[in-house]
Amino acid sequence: MNTETIIIKTAHGEMQTFVAYPDSSPSPCILVLQEAFGVNDHIKDIAVRFAKEGYLAVAPELYYRTAPPGFAGSYEDFMALKPHFSQLTPENLKSDLDAVLDWIKTNPKSIPNRIASIGYCLGGWVSFLANSLYTFKAAISYYGSRIVQTSEEYSPKQNAPLLLVWAGKDRSVKQTHIAAISELLKSSGKNYVELVFSEAEHGFFCDARAAYHKTSAAQAWAITLAFLKEHI
Repeated sequence: MNTETIIIKTAHGEMQTFVAYPDSSPSPCILVLQEAFGVNDHIKDIAVRFAKEGYLAVAPELYYRTAPPGFAGSYEDFMALKPHFSQLTPENLKSDLDAVLDWIKTNPKSIPNRIASIGYCLGGWVSFLANSLYTFKAAISYYGSRIVQTSEEYSPKQNAPLLLVWAGKDRSVKQTHIAAISELLKSSGKNYVELVFSEAEHGFFCDARAAYHKTSAAQAWAITLAFLKEHI
């Protein structure tokens, strides 16, 4: 397993991207979509963990329009991130992901028809959005609270099998929200799995955050790997 930081040219500029390669090649690929805090050590660690499981993991720095390469925000100052995540409109994200997918599909170390996406926090919503735009093998979203505001538009457009991971103590996502999203997916005939970890808070998978919940994180990781193995 090895890693590198590359530059992907987009329609709006150069986007630094962290890539973790498995020992085997060519390999199925997974897009690792950042939290609101950027492609920090935690997101890089997740990419490395996926590479060790046999996936080519690609983590693009979605804040490249407004933040310097390598930017990582503070877990203690969420509002300072608003100038960055406010630029992540569906149109801008599609442009960015088009460029990332072009890079993946032309990389000889990838299997271009075996791609999945996973995202955390902000990235959980981006993964949900991406699954409405592209034909992946699977899509996974961890506590993507912004899904709540956009589910009516994007739930009927979900393409690949979807795994939704929620935190039962997430103050930004109520049980009524989860139920409404589930009903939209069900009524649209979508293939989805829904997990709610009752003892977990938003951000529970990140061991660098106060919200980290070790037991829930371990269970979520095992189910994530099983879901990917089934579909990709």
